[in-house]
Amino acid sequence: MRRLLAWPVEPARAPPPATDHGDLLPVGSPAVPPPSLPPIRAAGDRADVSIRDAAVTWFAAYLAGALVSSAIFAASGAETASELGPGWLTAASLAQWIPMVAAVWYVGKRFGVGRLSDDFGLSVRAADLLGVPLGVVTQLVLVRLVYLPLESIWPDTFTLDKIEQRARSTYDSAHGSGLVLLLLVVVVGAPLVEELTYRGLLQGAFTRRLSDWVGVIVVAVWFAVIHFQAIEIPGLFVVGVVLGLCALRTGRLGLSVVTHMAFNATGLVLVAST
Repeated sequence: MRRLLAWPVEPARAPPPATDHGDLLPVGSPAVPPPSLPPIRAAGDRADVSIRDAAVTWFAAYLAGALVSSAIFAASGAETASELGPGWLTAASLAQWIPMVAAVWYVGKRFGVGRLSDDFGLSVRAADLLGVPLGVVTQLVLVRLVYLPLESIWPDTFTLDKIEQRARSTYDSAHGSGLVLLLLVVVVGAPLVEELTYRGLLQGAFTRRLSDWVGVIVVAVWFAVIHFQAIEIPGLFVVGVVLGLCALRTGRLGLSVVTHMAFNATGLVLVAST
């Protein structure tokens, strides 16, 4: 019998397993796609800090600073904060500022890019010099207008001497090099740290989650009350609103910092000239 030759027949192959993607993956690609990476935050994006995280950060840093500054105050022997000499005042201020700036930087690094300029808008431009006249007008006109009706209703409470008492006591305790330290604390250090904290961290969180005006008003109240001087609350609230609007209008802290510096400097000049 003649033997027939035939091409070899390949055995039937099982179909490839189905994938969750509904189509075939290219050869060599993994069966499961790699997890997507979080979006990269670009420079200039503000740190997306929630109200809760901002408030917790503030309270923790404030408590830490208050504990150390209280120890410094006790060591100074002064009976009131206004009686602290410039050296003690500088030490107490640094004890409060260092934990606050460190905490703000940390929360910015966690929710932003780790730069105060990008995360909270801490940058200054030439246009921010507008804050000099704005700070002077706020001190000489706006604050005075706030106290005029209060002084007419409660003449024994809201007097100019009582309003200026703390600033005057602090200024009178400074002489020579101590006056330089006082200027650095009041005119430079305090505006920088307070604007970073209140307008950068807190107001930024409130305005993102609620609304612009709610953020400005709530933080202005916070800023006024935390100074623990009841007679100064009306004036500090107005100042807080002005500074909040500066930060809100520009989207940065430069204008509010310069305005705050000019406001404090004008207050010292008033105290020194009377």
